[in-house]
Amino acid sequence: MKISSIFYNIKQGFKNIWRNKMFSMASIATMAACIFLLGLFYSIGANFRGMVKDAESSVSVTVFFNEGLTQDQIDAIGAKIKARPEVDKMVYVSADEAWAEYQKEYFKGDSEAAETFKDDNPMANSANYQVYLKDVSQQEKFVNYAQKLDGVRKVNQSKAAARTLTDFNRLLTLISVAVIAILIAVAAFLISNTITVGVSVRKDEIAIMKLIGAKDSFVRAPFVVEGVVIGLIGSLIPLTILWFLYQKILAYISNRFTFLSNLVDFVPEKEIFHFLLPIALLLGVGIGYIGSRVTLKRHLKV
Repeated sequence: MKISSIFYNIKQGFKNIWRNKMFSMASIATMAACIFLLGLFYSIGANFRGMVKDAESSVSVTVFFNEGLTQDQIDAIGAKIKARPEVDKMVYVSADEAWAEYQKEYFKGDSEAAETFKDDNPMANSANYQVYLKDVSQQEKFVNYAQKLDGVRKVNQSKAAARTLTDFNRLLTLISVAVIAILIAVAAFLISNTITVGVSVRKDEIAIMKLIGAKDSFVRAPFVVEGVVIGLIGSLIPLTILWFLYQKILAYISNRFTFLSNLVDFVPEKEIFHFLLPIALLLGVGIGYIGSRVTLKRHLKV
């Protein structure tokens, strides 16, 4: 296509938007509403996932060893555990460290009671590895592996916590997919209607262009431009609003609810929009492009 033809089609695309400004505004508003809801939902979901991830990071699997193992044998078990793809990190807790932790929790500073065990560590056989997994849903798989290792006496796990966190993650994923699918369908429907109106207005013109030999790509181009521009504008408006709104909400929570900020690490806006910006723009432009092409395809046969 010639440069002049490209500029002509872009110009015609903008003219189409202006001719059907009421429908174009409706499509932009609907697209903006859909992208805004998508961004809002993603921001909330990202923070919930962050909370779940924090909760997962505190759920560990504890691996205890057989009595009488040497430190080299314990290190060898640790090397095998660390090599597993499910493992994020692990911490070795010696018998002395286990006993010191026990004293803090159960003796509550009663040094005299703890002193009675000075020469006899009741937790001499409690050395262990505390293993933290990348994904808590992989806990059962890892436990089955660890239980079969030579030298491992017992493996403690948090089944209830792992199941709850896994189910919550799965629920978040299903809801996210459903909401995104609905929003995309609504936006595509509105853009399709706008393009249909534009085609109806220029039906005779399109028929004449086809009869004198105009190619489908030339006829289609202005409407594709129209759909893409509507999608782009409908994406940029809500993204701008969301950026400032998210910043304001985080600042408000930080100032008014300090205790909540200390308990929860909210996802920074840069991290949110690092993912949301390209996805929203791709969705807006993609829906506009595909919607216009699909709609126009039905009207190109003369």
